[in-house]
Amino acid sequence: MAKTEHYYTKFEEGKFYHIYNRSIDSQPLFKSDANYKFFLKKFDQHLSGVLDVYAYCLLGNHFHLLIRVKEDLKDPNANNLSIHDIVSKQFRIFFQSYALAFNIQHKRIGTLFQTPFKRAKINDEFYLSRLIYYIHANPQKHNLIYDFREWKWSSYNRILLETDTKLKKQEVLDWFGGKAEYLKFHSDIQAVMLIE
Repeated sequence: MAKTEHYYTKFEEGKFYHIYNRSIDSQPLFKSDANYKFFLKKFDQHLSGVLDVYAYCLLGNHFHLLIRVKEDLKDPNANNLSIHDIVSKQFRIFFQSYALAFNIQHKRIGTLFQTPFKRAKINDEFYLSRLIYYIHANPQKHNLIYDFREWKWSSYNRILLETDTKLKKQEVLDWFGGKAEYLKFHSDIQAVMLIE
């Protein structure tokens, strides 16, 4: 259950946030690989101009993101919107765009996502590491897969690839002290979580 403040947290430039949301009726947000790909494409299209992504995981009826709001954001329409309003507007456009296409494809009517979407500001660097693990381990937590490392729709393996993407892979690896430490942290904390 989301904390009440996670519905009303304001976006600030240069700050990290855990973004998470689900479908209104706990029904699938994604029914095919094409839906997952389209979600990521639309996310990039509508939000890459206002934020950077550090980790993500898309699951059957919900998703998790670790993002950082870009600095020096300007309202492209010169309406003098606040940083919070600029980012919120882009999320709203993104959700509407995905929902419209999903509804047409699946012959569905109405709202798809819960509103408002949840966001928690992250102020603690140690917590960032645990949050990245939490986001990556979510498919295993929900018994969607035996080992989260094999989940296709998370950033866990993408962070390890040496290809250029908008995902802030090198910054994530640097937080952990490199690729070997990133892998070790995910293995060590998984062992701790399984014991607890």
